[in-house]
Amino acid sequence: MPTGVAIRDVREQLFDAAERVLLRDRPDALTSRAVTAEAGVAKGVLHRHFADFDAFLAEFVLDRVGRMDAQAAALLGSAGTGTVVGNLSDALTAVFGSIALKVVALITFRFDLRARLRRDLPAGVPVLTQAAEMMTAYLAAERELGRVAVDADVDTLGLTLIGAGHLLFAGQVDAPPEPDAVRKTVEAVVGGVGR
Repeated sequence: MPTGVAIRDVREQLFDAAERVLLRDRPDALTSRAVTAEAGVAKGVLHRHFADFDAFLAEFVLDRVGRMDAQAAALLGSAGTGTVVGNLSDALTAVFGSIALKVVALITFRFDLRARLRRDLPAGVPVLTQAAEMMTAYLAAERELGRVAVDADVDTLGLTLIGAGHLLFAGQVDAPPEPDAVRKTVEAVVGGVGR
């Protein structure tokens, strides 16, 4: 990239490049050099916009967590339609079919990143915590509609769904689990609380 050329939406360009590197490679391959090379910009561009690489990674993770708001809204909007198991299965597939697994691996891999994120996000693992909150809110809405038992512990169910979904998707090396496997897992977690 020639010097003096304005780059439009440089943060988004760098975040998208980081996502591509992370999806393609292991978390330890995500370096400032790899990101800037993938984005097609000089290495100094990243450091002009972020204090250091861990600051960049923290903003990247927060950006990807923020993108889950649309998924959460879609799931909440599905309350009262379709089936509870079907809606939750689709939501788990959307969460774990995205960059979520790689972001969790990145956070696990980088201690300094975890420390920075603790300042901005509640306890728990970013992405997984937000996904569990999304499931809990949906289950609470379905409980209000009478499609989930009134005494159902939706907080525990939300956490259990994310834990089981994470293990299910992370256990697949070459391809995501079959939709029937996802549905079977969701049914095992919430099948007893439906009405």
